[in-house]
Amino acid sequence: MTFLKGAVQNPVLVGAVMGWFVAQVLKTLIHLMITREFVWERMIGSGGMPSSHSATVCALATATGIQYGSASFAFAIAVIMAIIVMHDAMGVRRETGIQARVLNEMMNLFREMGTKMSVEDKLKEFVGHTPFQVWMGALLGVIVGFVTCHFMVAGYSLF
Repeated sequence: MTFLKGAVQNPVLVGAVMGWFVAQVLKTLIHLMITREFVWERMIGSGGMPSSHSATVCALATATGIQYGSASFAFAIAVIMAIIVMHDAMGVRRETGIQARVLNEMMNLFREMGTKMSVEDKLKEFVGHTPFQVWMGALLGVIVGFVTCHFMVAGYSLF
């Protein structure tokens, strides 16, 4: 079995990737519906609804639990990693986004006062998540991980 063939037939890996992909597509569509503007960065960027980080790690943990059982070493690692990632998204990364928003407002004020600043100086505000965005990403990840893993274990391939 080749490396690539093994990777695309790995339900845990495919489940995690599908969790990320579905969350990114939903995030882009939700942003489009709210703003009436398609922003390509939403498809690959962080922040927003739902949390793709949470979806990815929860899909990973779910698929790992299905494949190896809840008593496995692999499941323990996946769950702890999911907790750390989701905590970080609601904590440090969320605070970073809030600080970026405040600093961007200050930079706009400085520009209005005549201070020369380039457009590249603007900080990224979509970095972290609200608890709701994280929990919706987690729920999405569990569902996608479950469906993907069962789909592949039943003998179907996504590729």
